[in-house]
Amino acid sequence: MAPVVGIVANPVSARDIRRVVANATSLQIADRANILLRVLAALHACGVRDVLMMPENGGIRAHVERGLMRARGTGGSRGEGIYPALHTVSMPVTGTVADTHRATAEMRRAGVSALVVLGGDGTHRAVAAECGTVPIAGISTGTNNAFPEHREPTITGLATGLAVTGRVPPHIAFSANKRIDVSLINGANGGAVTEMALVDVALVTERYIGARALWRTENFRELYVTFADPEVIGMSAIAGLLEPVDRDESGGLMVRLSPDGTCRKGITTLNAPIAPGMMARVGVTDWRRMPAGVAFVPEVTAGSVALDGERELSFTERDRLSLTLRDDAFRTVNVAAVMRHAGQNRLLTGTPVPVTAAF
Repeated sequence: MAPVVGIVANPVSARDIRRVVANATSLQIADRANILLRVLAALHACGVRDVLMMPENGGIRAHVERGLMRARGTGGSRGEGIYPALHTVSMPVTGTVADTHRATAEMRRAGVSALVVLGGDGTHRAVAAECGTVPIAGISTGTNNAFPEHREPTITGLATGLAVTGRVPPHIAFSANKRIDVSLINGANGGAVTEMALVDVALVTERYIGARALWRTENFRELYVTFADPEVIGMSAIAGLLEPVDRDESGGLMVRLSPDGTCRKGITTLNAPIAPGMMARVGVTDWRRMPAGVAFVPEVTAGSVALDGERELSFTERDRLSLTLRDDAFRTVNVAAVMRHAGQNRLLTGTPVPVTAAF
């Protein structure tokens, strides 16, 4: 059975308050459509003939369809063979994260072989919540993009196409990823809320959710990360500049933060990139490894919980909050490994790799 690839393209990513307080990039709808056209061309070159796309009212699909029409008009039969057939998930559009959740679940049930995701950390978290065993190929189009790696979309499309068509062995094509499960039990009524984060969970003193994005460091108290990468921005950058933890390494890191970044006894002062073009002084009192499968109970007793850079939950002294890191929680396309395998085995040439002569 020919593989089908699903596409989730968030038309409103990279439009939070960090565009005002920092120098975050804002991609226009036409830019997102052009990214998709590059991915579609690469998928088709690898033999993918059908793509299932999340519906949206932002205009991405309309721009993509115009690109498909131009290819047919200028290339004749050749133009028709540049891109796969584009289908849309049949579902209502609400313009909220519920669209991402539902579209991902529908694509999973439809049997897609992989999901190409355009968005930031929040969009990828919404997809990971519903994708099950379907691997994700992430493309950075958000504000903070710690989870999706920065790469030319054509290459992401090529790697996804090579992976889903079986030309690269699964143990090379796909990687396991971590997540942090957050459990909040309401002390008043016993109700429970469970959430997850792909990159980081930050606890801040502000109880009011308001503008979801994090950028005021004086409110930061505790930070939990699945990986700590000094090359990214956001909360994960704070951890990465203290003690790097790789994506494929078991466990993560926990960091306790001071109310301010002033230098005093027992405080490590860190200058960290918490948003695009925004450096902030952060006071650190302690950090330690976060083993997988161990429930962490935070010291902070009231405030709000930010998941992958956005405040989602508030809690009080009466509530019970715990965080547990999970290894092997979901899969992604290992673009670097796929393309290395493709080069070593000449997968895009059709020419067999020569046998090395024995001396």
